[in-house]
Amino acid sequence: MQATHEVLREGAAMENRKILIVGSGIAGPTLAWWLRRHGFEPTVVERAPSLRTGGYIVDFWGTGYDVAEQMGLLPTLSKLSLPIEEVRLVDDDGQRKGGLGGKAIRSMMRGRFLSILRSDLAATIHASLGDDVRTLFGETIVRIDQSEHGVWVEFRDRPSERFDVVIGAGGLHSPVRGLVFGAERSFEKFLGYYAASFSADDYPHRDPHAYVSYSVPGRQITRYSLVDGRTVFLLVFSAQSKLDVSPRDVRTQKDLLRREFGGKGWECNDILSRLDANPDLYFDAVSQIRMNAWSHRRTALVGDACGCPSLLAGEGSALAMAGAYTLAGKMKRSGGDHRIAFANYERLFRPLIASKQRSAERFAKSFVPGSRAGIFVRNQLTRLMNLPYVAQLTMGRMLKDPIELPVY
Repeated sequence: MQATHEVLREGAAMENRKILIVGSGIAGPTLAWWLRRHGFEPTVVERAPSLRTGGYIVDFWGTGYDVAEQMGLLPTLSKLSLPIEEVRLVDDDGQRKGGLGGKAIRSMMRGRFLSILRSDLAATIHASLGDDVRTLFGETIVRIDQSEHGVWVEFRDRPSERFDVVIGAGGLHSPVRGLVFGAERSFEKFLGYYAASFSADDYPHRDPHAYVSYSVPGRQITRYSLVDGRTVFLLVFSAQSKLDVSPRDVRTQKDLLRREFGGKGWECNDILSRLDANPDLYFDAVSQIRMNAWSHRRTALVGDACGCPSLLAGEGSALAMAGAYTLAGKMKRSGGDHRIAFANYERLFRPLIASKQRSAERFAKSFVPGSRAGIFVRNQLTRLMNLPYVAQLTMGRMLKDPIELPVY
């Protein structure tokens, strides 16, 4: 990748070494790993008391796959990868009506593709930090005061502390974005869906190595059987507008899922009956974050906090890792000059995110068809996608990352 229009300060004395990263999902620990490697002193703060478990399955490929390889994570990630050999679309009776084999996608990606629980990916990245990076769990920030000389950060429970730079890596609901850039509603583009995920032990219906999915108009429910006896479920339903439900109101979230999927056929009632047995429910709007600028003074954003392409893009975790790698590299190349680093990071990475967001928005219209005719057409199209040239035509652009990351 040519450094066209990029301002460099190669050989300059390192400045702005002390960096606070808010969020320990995917982007946060990846950024910490690379900053530490480049000679900075990152601290990670995470609101949750520990690493989150459960969650949905993500497909992992592209530039993020390349970053994981440079970090030496691929052997572990490969062991944790899920052997999905088939995406199977079924009817009320569980009969196959469409789908495609995993071989079609893997062949397009030349084997550089895996499916993994998002929590397993996050835990692997975090484990790679070892004891080299200070991580504060069960803590969050409540105030950020920026000046020419640094950033004073006020925490909820611990004493305030000064940092040179603050990076928000807190995902779709980034607290840093809220404190520095403004309310979430100013940047969120709701795509018309809600998604939920949870797991259950000893679910009786198991199809090893198959991602089994059932649809009715405006709703889709999917399951995948893990080797440890658990089954992971993903539920998606359409909504005309954002719902008035708090992210922490788990009871209302479960009631909404029962209302949307109760009595819809196939295994819907069986799956819903497992809702209360698992405390870890993921529930959120399917939205994008679109911003005119990803940085302000000594504060910048990375991952879903600034460029969330949405769950529909299928590549959010990999893009978060690639963005973190890019930001850390720009900090190194600029000698720690945050103004130069932030500008060059955004100049390189924003076009890729904009492209992924446009693709996801187009895909949203067909992700969960709104009619039985739409479901039928979607099912038939997936059958054709088992032909390599059809798969390349329909998915090739979405799977390809039109960027080559620099080597820092």
